[in-house]
Amino acid sequence: MLTAEMSDPFCLGDGEAERLLRDHPWHRFAILGDSVAEGLTDPVDGYHPLAFPDRVRVELARHRPALTHRNLGRRNLRAAEVLATQLGPALDFRPDLALVVCGANDAMRPGYEARADAVDATLTALIRPLQDAGATVVTVSLFVMPRYPQMPDWLGPAFSRRMTLLGRRTTALAEALGTVHVDLATHPAIATGDVLTGADGLHGNGRSHAIAAAELIRRLSREIQGA
Repeated sequence: MLTAEMSDPFCLGDGEAERLLRDHPWHRFAILGDSVAEGLTDPVDGYHPLAFPDRVRVELARHRPALTHRNLGRRNLRAAEVLATQLGPALDFRPDLALVVCGANDAMRPGYEARADAVDATLTALIRPLQDAGATVVTVSLFVMPRYPQMPDWLGPAFSRRMTLLGRRTTALAEALGTVHVDLATHPAIATGDVLTGADGLHGNGRSHAIAAAELIRRLSREIQGA
């Protein structure tokens, strides 16, 4: 039973996803990116075990049982590697909805500030062809924790600052490119001080994925309604 999730003010209520996605137009859903896109997470009691990309897929399929999907996400990839290995297969799949989540593996390393323009250019090169092929592209600025105490020293003390910069730049890029964007980087759940990361101290746990799924589904609903 998803008892904790159903009472979580940041998560979807009973039947909310079904109502929000009713009559959605999408038939072919592609997921591109790194470990977040792949679905790396740790379970949390009382929350759905699926990562947010798969949760969105499941909810989309409730209204379109014939929905097909392809998850190309693979952990540890930087944006340029996602572009090189996933854009071609994604275009071959001919999606009408594409979720793109990458850049964190670029931003987590020292020196990202000097590379940020190049990362933005790579993300643009990934997103534009999908849009030109007719896909609605969804982008996400990930949750940013004030501190990452479990991260190794080589990542540097400015890790949170670099992730914050990535979030701001991804949001700005989304506006410039006209993607359907979900900004989690400053989500109010962060301010509660609750644990949103899994055992590795970096990737989101089951609660953060439940919140991300809720925000993405709500944003897709606004897109469906033309808001």
